[in-house]
Amino acid sequence: MEKFTKITGVAAPMPLVNVDTDMIIPKQFLKTIKRSGLGVNLFDEMRFNQDGSEIPDFVLNQPAYRNARILVAGENFGCGSSREHAPWALLDFGIRVVISTSFADIFYNNCFKNGILPIVLPQEDVDKLMDDARRGANAVVSVDLENQVITGPDGGEIGFVVDAFKKHCLINGLDDIGLTLQKVDAIRGFEDRYKTAAPWV
Repeated sequence: MEKFTKITGVAAPMPLVNVDTDMIIPKQFLKTIKRSGLGVNLFDEMRFNQDGSEIPDFVLNQPAYRNARILVAGENFGCGSSREHAPWALLDFGIRVVISTSFADIFYNNCFKNGILPIVLPQEDVDKLMDDARRGANAVVSVDLENQVITGPDGGEIGFVVDAFKKHCLINGLDDIGLTLQKVDAIRGFEDRYKTAAPWV
């Protein structure tokens, strides 16, 4: 998993509430078990017409936000089914941070496991960042995970809270497999002892 220390990029405003995982990545794209390639289908039914042409009004189709790295979202983002493809699609598109007043629990935890930082803030702070994000190409925001600070286009700072263990994993690029591999010597030692104690197994 790619390490997360500080991200600076354009923030895209998406004030919709209750954006569920089927909106993030519709069910027809869940056939793959690969984490890559889903970005082209992110928000597919909101981004594209049935003939495949882009819907110009959708935020991520607008020139200023095509390379957005941060998403400022409405409340209860990531609700619905527990599909891990949702953070896979966001990450593959290039989104590394999602900011909202609230997230669905499973989606929230899946983000950390896939290199995305979900940030929960009070409504007034989200409103301020949403206003900043509406500046288009000038909506450049920095998110410093180590110091837990968001810096807006005008230099204003907003602090945020994040679980210490989840922060450690993101900063060090550790997903569940990476955490397990940190114990590889202990695992091998156990296996060697077990083979000696129970050679018939």
